[in-house]
Amino acid sequence: MKKYRMDQVIRVISWVIGLAIILSIAISYKTKINTGILAIAFAYLIGSFILKMEPAKIIALWPISIFFVILAVTLFFNFAVVNGTLEKISGYFLYRSRQHPFLMPLVILFSAILMSALGAGYYAIMVLLVPMTLLACDRIGLDPLIGALCASFGAQAGANFMISANGVIFRGLISSEGYSNSFAFTESSAIFIVYLIIAILVIVTLISLRKNRKALRTEIESLEMNKPEPLNHKQKINLYLIALFVIVLLLPAILHAFAPGNTVLTYISSKVDVGLVAIFFAVIASLLQLADEKRVIERVPWHTLLMISGVGILIGVAIKAGTIQLLANWVGSSVPGFLVPISLCLIAAIMTSFSSLIGVVAPALFPIVPSVAHLTGLNPILLYTCIVIGGLSAAISPFSSGGALVLGFCPTEKERQVMFTKELFRGWPICVGSSLVMSLIIFAVFH
Repeated sequence: MKKYRMDQVIRVISWVIGLAIILSIAISYKTKINTGILAIAFAYLIGSFILKMEPAKIIALWPISIFFVILAVTLFFNFAVVNGTLEKISGYFLYRSRQHPFLMPLVILFSAILMSALGAGYYAIMVLLVPMTLLACDRIGLDPLIGALCASFGAQAGANFMISANGVIFRGLISSEGYSNSFAFTESSAIFIVYLIIAILVIVTLISLRKNRKALRTEIESLEMNKPEPLNHKQKINLYLIALFVIVLLLPAILHAFAPGNTVLTYISSKVDVGLVAIFFAVIASLLQLADEKRVIERVPWHTLLMISGVGILIGVAIKAGTIQLLANWVGSSVPGFLVPISLCLIAAIMTSFSSLIGVVAPALFPIVPSVAHLTGLNPILLYTCIVIGGLSAAISPFSSGGALVLGFCPTEKERQVMFTKELFRGWPICVGSSLVMSLIIFAVFH
């Protein structure tokens, strides 16, 4: 009887925490207040006055490791953003493809992937590429939704790279659940590869449809693009520094994966931390004066950092209350095994349609993976990957930041209304549907 009452209490508290998460998202959407601030307020009320937690223990739930890594990585890569290195690289690729309209969507896709992998950030890439992409689509007779998807897919896929923004966050969240750094690196690699495959397959399929293929074969004038200027001295140094940064981070991990018994490689790999290495390279970039340090610091995504950390505290309170374990038990016991990956994928997609994968969905769903994996016997790599690809697939929703950003760049109200309909009834179903299909495929692979 006592256990039954305790379960009932946990359910009630879980509903309260779930309501707090929904209210945080809804109030933030309506008032534009940072979701993280609202989440901290709810965490304080629930933690202190319902769970009777000490305030110091609530503050201790601040995800300091993830906060530091994101801060360090963005600080280093912002040098390339501020001094124009990334903008020139993207301009070069677009200019080279101006005579080949059929390749333009793929060029936009891979330009976005490259810039995002180098740390430009999802919103920076969308702001840089979407206006140019919509104009190019109008010139070559391509559906503007496909162009928007190219920029969005590319920005997301690149951000999933193991040492880029999303990849770093995923690794931090997975490591915080008790998994090893090696496992976290393997999982982030799987996420990057799977989502990259989805992006390429969806875009190639869309531009290969008969209507789009016919339009792209039409004789048109070359796009009016000015040839980008060559990289200057500082930009070249910045590019070399980024390449060295990638080598330092990836080479020891890759070599260690092939020779896990080598003590030297094990030692070196254990000493390579993405946040500390990024700070080291940021110091080098500062000493070389590759960009204005004040502007570099200003471009650190403080809004995102606050959002992730604030929601992280609320999720920490949910873990203390047993909410995450309750959700894990429901998914693990009530959902058939082969539907678990699809269910997690769809739940993540629906949640991200109105919120943020990085700030809300991943911190909320990642903690249930160990329990679900234990209850179902499914590989946690499969479960983490399905959550991420489901969440990322919903970015084109007109109610999400990515889809709304595309709407904002439409030149007229009529075009904006048309794009809204396309995003909601074509873009969202196509992207989410492709992620659900991929969930089935990778379930077959890992099962």
